[in-house]
Amino acid sequence: MAREDSVRFPGRTLFLTEDPGLLSQQLQGADLAWDPEHPLIDNISTDEITPGWVCYYYDETLAEYCLVGLRGNRVQRNDVKSGGFSVIVSGRSKGCGSSRETAPYSELKSGVQLVIARNIEKIYSQNAQNIGLLTSTDFGLIPRIARGESIPLEEFTRGLDPISVDIVRAGGLFEYSKLRMAGERSPPTITTAARPMTLTEKILAAHAVVDLKNDRIGVSALTPGDALFVRADVRFSHEYVTPMADALFRGAFGDDARVTDPASVYTFRDHLTFLDDVMSEAHKKMGLKEVAHRLAVVQEDFSRAQGVKHYGEVQNKVGRGSQAICHNAVIEDIALPGQVVTGTDSHTCMAGALGCFAFGVGSTDMANAWFTRDVRVRVPESVLVHLTGALRPGVSAKDVMLHLLSQEYFKDGRGIGKVLEFAGPGTRGLALDERATLTNMSVEAGGFTGIIEADELVVDYLVHKRGLAAAEVRACLVQADAGATYAHRFDVDLDLLGAMVATPGDPRNGVALSSLPDTIKIDVAYGGSCTGGKKADMDMYASVLSRAVAQGRTVAPGVRLFIQFGSQDIREYAEAKGYIEVFQRAGAELINPSCGACIKAGPGVSERADEVTVSAINRNFPGRSGPGQVYLASPYVIAASAIVGRIVGPDAV
Repeated sequence: MAREDSVRFPGRTLFLTEDPGLLSQQLQGADLAWDPEHPLIDNISTDEITPGWVCYYYDETLAEYCLVGLRGNRVQRNDVKSGGFSVIVSGRSKGCGSSRETAPYSELKSGVQLVIARNIEKIYSQNAQNIGLLTSTDFGLIPRIARGESIPLEEFTRGLDPISVDIVRAGGLFEYSKLRMAGERSPPTITTAARPMTLTEKILAAHAVVDLKNDRIGVSALTPGDALFVRADVRFSHEYVTPMADALFRGAFGDDARVTDPASVYTFRDHLTFLDDVMSEAHKKMGLKEVAHRLAVVQEDFSRAQGVKHYGEVQNKVGRGSQAICHNAVIEDIALPGQVVTGTDSHTCMAGALGCFAFGVGSTDMANAWFTRDVRVRVPESVLVHLTGALRPGVSAKDVMLHLLSQEYFKDGRGIGKVLEFAGPGTRGLALDERATLTNMSVEAGGFTGIIEADELVVDYLVHKRGLAAAEVRACLVQADAGATYAHRFDVDLDLLGAMVATPGDPRNGVALSSLPDTIKIDVAYGGSCTGGKKADMDMYASVLSRAVAQGRTVAPGVRLFIQFGSQDIREYAEAKGYIEVFQRAGAELINPSCGACIKAGPGVSERADEVTVSAINRNFPGRSGPGQVYLASPYVIAASAIVGRIVGPDAV
């Protein structure tokens, strides 16, 4: 339903303040007058808006649990829904982290009409637009809303691209899509003249949907800010999201709606495979075990009915597990250079290591893409990350990213929505798995995605891994033009880089390992996830643990070391290299593929707030991997810390 030209917000305003007392007072019914001096909470992640266990629901039940994961544990079930709030206000970087659309959906269905923050993360913002939740970075609206003013809709569309404006005015993406397919709405015609383009711009230009009805694809040039739909070569989802997207798909296009081109659509059972092993008794008593199991069943039914390839569970000598984490499988089996890849997970960007434009979307975008085969994009600016030199022994791509993320450019939100394009001889000198770490963690910078120009290393990988012809792969390669424009440039000399650690709370909290005291005792060392479960990561774990075993050392008393493979192919690699025996002799607990502990859904999670974990995952937002404190580090540091019992570098072994 199309929106009116102006909007009123008759409910209350909830200020997410750093002062827990003021927050509690509001939740108990007291209205807080706006005071710019009240510090607001920054970096509220989607994990805090809807924690992982809340996402087992995918209907209006989500409203009952809005913000229950917010740090400080002040928000309880139904507090937001029953509070009569129509506006929520917070600080910098609202909606960082996961692409889960459950977060803005829970706010919308709890009665919230508008979210105001200093800056708003790209995926969260797009998800909000798709479902009809208004967003703004204009704090000048707060006193106007308090006076009861009717706010012109243009206040919420200012600065948006034309497609986003039309979606906001239509009341959401599905409403806009119906008008588009009926010929009543259309994206603006691309008129950009020929210009030198970045790697991203060239791929998007080649995939631009010029005419949906007649399937005309491709334009000669694009520039940042151009709004368009792009044809997706790959669309994938996992069991956390497929059921919600399926419900939205059928609700928008009818119960008999069919996925268009099902051969390019994939589903994965990879997020909740080991959930039963760690689910608390309290959650089981809430019936969440049955709710979570239902997600996998609904996804299997959808995959079977729509004829799409499903990556499910397997059983082998390690035990049960998933075939692969979606991001690892997309690189191993699916994506090609120059393609557009979209998935319902923020770390879809990992596939950018192959030289494709890969990015995460929410449930509504995916449901719409199942039908139209395209996804809307506002051409992003690119940040050039030029790497020179070579990594020293014991230093990895994870350290590069923790160093990069610690820069003020990303900490203050200037990286939001931008593409990190990695280049230079230092990048070309990295193995493909290490390149994948760079692109995987680009979203931690608030970035749209990360991308690396494919070269002969990628060609050789795809020839040997998939049996493709080298000429066929080379024909897919895309290169940035000389003279392309970048919003910012970072020059990083890898020769000078040492081991890094991100302290608890945010992956942007990077510090040199050498600056940390060597007295931080750990309870858990976790090596796994899409970021830390690749073949190169197995090499790193093994390089440290083999030295420890040779010295007669094993995992320190009181510490548990988990090593989890990103795919069955990676597990087979570790077995062939003799790593399995090394890991077991060192005292590691081996786990089959799954996202697991990264999303608090498998072995390796903390169980108490006073526990300390050192982890190879990509983000350490509050509550992300359990109630304890999570330090992010490289596989070298994970393995060494497990042996010593404290956070240390590999030289300590």
